[in-house]
Parts: sequence; structure tokens; C-alpha cells
Amino acid sequence: MIKVFIVEDDPMVLEVNTGFLEKVPPFRLCGTATNGADAEIGILETKPDVVLLDMFLPDKSGLDVLKSLRSQELECDVIMITAARDSATIHEVFRLGAVDYLVKPFRFDRFKTALETYHKMWYKLNNTPSLSQSDIDEMKQIKQRNQSLPKGLSETTMKQILLKLVDLSEPVTAEQLASSLGMARVTVRRYLEHLEQIEKIQVQVKYGSVGRPSHYYFV
Repeated sequence: MIKVFIVEDDPMVLEVNTGFLEKVPPFRLCGTATNGADAEIGILETKPDVVLLDMFLPDKSGLDVLKSLRSQELECDVIMITAARDSATIHEVFRLGAVDYLVKPFRFDRFKTALETYHKMWYKLNNTPSLSQSDIDEMKQIKQRNQSLPKGLSETTMKQILLKLVDLSEPVTAEQLASSLGMARVTVRRYLEHLEQIEKIQVQVKYGSVGRPSHYYFV
């Protein structure tokens, strides 16, 4: 099990994030705090593997909490979860060693991706005495692959399709996406297949009672 400590001053957001966490094994909640002072005490007592840390707290900033954790050399990682979007803050958070940064509001898929990515890193670092470059690249999700467009595809059209997927709240089929964009279904499908191949989007296959399975695409 991977122990998680959540620092969040909004009770509703805390409840939502706790519920999200329960859906992503092998993570287990070991404690919560609604302010910076209690967070520092709780983290010291429970010794979590990773802290989900809000930026805006009633007594001090999450950035100050993060600095305190680093000054005490506590062996825990941090995923920042906050509405703060300014580049200076984000840069400072990563400079202090946060492994991820989630901007509120976010969907469960992004939350799950953050934890699953952390799980891969945590597992390798705790179970592999020596890491190769490929191990590190996999852990950091660095892909050594050709992402150039196949012949006949346009960078502008691909961006248009990708932005449309970002705007949509639910996964869609190629047919649905083509209809909303006013493009040919065959054309849209080619772009979707390429975006899936380079891991810019994901696909979910749904099987009906009859006929071929449907492919739903999402970011």
C-alpha cells in the first residue's frame, strides 16, 4: 500500500478527493489536514509516501508547507493540487521537488493519471537497486518515438481535433466528433488513430450486444 496524506481546507473538495483516492489502488489514506500547521504535524506523525497538497490554506500557503517538509528532509513526495496557475508559483513548486501539479478543477481521469504515474515511479525506486536510462525514461514517461505526422495529415487539422476533444466532457466516437467538426468520418478517424498512437489521447472500447465494438476517444 502507498500511504497518502491530503491537505485541503475545503471540506467538500476534501471529500471528493478522498473518494477519488478510494478508486485508485494501491493508495490508502493515512491522514488529512485542513490547515498548514496541522498538516506539518500530521505528516510528521503518519509518514506518508505522498502528500496531496493544496496551495491556499487558512494559516499559511501550501508552498510554505512544502518548504518546511523539504527543510526537515522528510521522505515524502508531493503532488500539488491547487487553483494557482501563475508560472512563478508553478516553477517554485517543481523547483522544490513536487512530482506533479494538478490545477483545480480537474476530472477524475487526471487525478487517476497522477497517482498511477506516481505508482510506477514509486515501485521502481523502491524495488530496483539500479536503474537504467530506459527505466528512468519509462518512469518519467519519456517516449523515444517518432511523432511526425503521417503523409497526408495536417498539423492544423490535428490541433483542431485535439482541442475539440479537450473541450468535450465525455468520450466520443469518431462519427460524433466528425459531425461536430463538420469533417469526414474517415478523415477524423485517421487523425484519432495517429493521436492514440503517439499517446496524446486515449480510447475506450465498448461492446454492445450485437455488431462491432464502439471506440470512444478522450484526452
